[in-house]
Amino acid sequence: MGLLLPIILSCLAALIAGLYVLGVFRQRRPGEPPLDKGLVPWLGHVFEFRRNTFKFLQRMKQKHGDVFTVQMGGFYFTFLQDPMSFGAFVKETREKLDFVKFAVHLVRRVFGYVAIENDHHLLEVSSNKHLKGDGLGVMTQAMMSNLQNLMLHNINSDGEQKTWIEDGLFMYCYNIVFRAGYLSLYGNVPSKSVESEEKAKEKDRAESEALFYEFRKYDQLFPNLAYGILSPKQRAEANSLMNYFWKTLSVQKIKAKDNISRWVGDMQQAKEELGMEESMINKYMFLLLWASQGNTGPSSFWLLLFLMKHPEAMKAVKEEVDRLVKESGQEVKPGGPLIDLTREMLTKTPVLDSAVEETLRLTAAPLLTRAVLKDMTLKMADGREYLIREGDRLAMFPYLDVHVDPEIHPEPHSFKYDRFLNPNGTRKTDFYKAGKKVKYYTMPWGAGVSMCPGRFFATNELKQFAFLMLVYFDFELKNPDEKIPEIDFKRWGFGSMQPLNDIKFRYRLRY
Repeated sequence: MGLLLPIILSCLAALIAGLYVLGVFRQRRPGEPPLDKGLVPWLGHVFEFRRNTFKFLQRMKQKHGDVFTVQMGGFYFTFLQDPMSFGAFVKETREKLDFVKFAVHLVRRVFGYVAIENDHHLLEVSSNKHLKGDGLGVMTQAMMSNLQNLMLHNINSDGEQKTWIEDGLFMYCYNIVFRAGYLSLYGNVPSKSVESEEKAKEKDRAESEALFYEFRKYDQLFPNLAYGILSPKQRAEANSLMNYFWKTLSVQKIKAKDNISRWVGDMQQAKEELGMEESMINKYMFLLLWASQGNTGPSSFWLLLFLMKHPEAMKAVKEEVDRLVKESGQEVKPGGPLIDLTREMLTKTPVLDSAVEETLRLTAAPLLTRAVLKDMTLKMADGREYLIREGDRLAMFPYLDVHVDPEIHPEPHSFKYDRFLNPNGTRKTDFYKAGKKVKYYTMPWGAGVSMCPGRFFATNELKQFAFLMLVYFDFELKNPDEKIPEIDFKRWGFGSMQPLNDIKFRYRLRY
């Protein structure tokens, strides 16, 4: 009995510790938001959340109100769902709410990259320098050159493109925008390494096509990879794909290219100067590829689809781009020079800008998450206060609470190309809820410290692709009455949504 008692006590202590880790003993304290742990210890609501984030949060909001805490996979997430109080989330100090801690865990899981101190700051500085302002002008020219190579390389050949060509709209848009973005950032095949400049462009087309094919396979695994719920077979495939990208985007291979963007070059150099191993820099290059090109292609699909589904929007945007081409003194004609679409021209597209913003409102659904570093008080706009515990997560899902809120955006599920236009043609920024102006009326790029640092370049990519499609091609849905595809709910929270199925369209040269 003398030996048995310590064993029993040890087992009991281990059991209690295990139950504590599983969250069995957690109770709501005075002043805290409503607590909903779910029926399964530790896992909580993770499977329902994963199955359909939108419906789950909608149900929780109806049950508990606009602030509540749920258990998911061992963590406790407090969701803030009052758009008038979003400032409390966005403006809270980094001493209390930390985006980096959450991001570090995620990027290691999905890219194999082990983050270092000041990683996010380095990225912000380089992005501000090279992906906006004067740097954006350079990137605009690079993107235009690569889009023309991919879309118009046989424009002066035998004229076959004057006939209709059929394709899947999603795959066409994602393919072209991803490849042009990749070539603009990571560089082109040097013409001196092949027989001629045309051969170099041909090799760019072939290599970027192969890269996109592999990226698409990885992209389809990404949501389950991020949540850590891949099957063994899928895990092996993900590891194989990661190795492919680490090799393809390696420092040595990129340095052998021409026209490497200063953004990529600066990030490589910064990591080298900090003493980071080359193998880890290769992994970071993969992270940058996904971050920069994982959402723009899907967004371009939705934009073209909405334009084709709404003839009045197509007419307005097409008239705008045709007018800009004419005002620039250029003309699209058989055998003529390709259009030089400058950054300055892209600043004069209020109708296209509104259509893009409306597209992102309807199809961008990021989940904004912060780690709570110390006990804090969440102060709501109406005066309520909630205590949030250290170690928990604080989160927002703007798609539900802002993008499709019928008070902020009447007829929220309808595409209105001029929603973000004032009657005088300027950008509309005044939106209201219950008579009060809403500051955060659309949040496709995140907010605060997690605001996408490459959003200006991404917007330009989207506009350049749409501009060229509208200027050079007639395009239409194969079946104009086909319904807009449903959204793939597995991708809630990861930026731009993707469709459950592709939709057929056809295109041909206008001239």
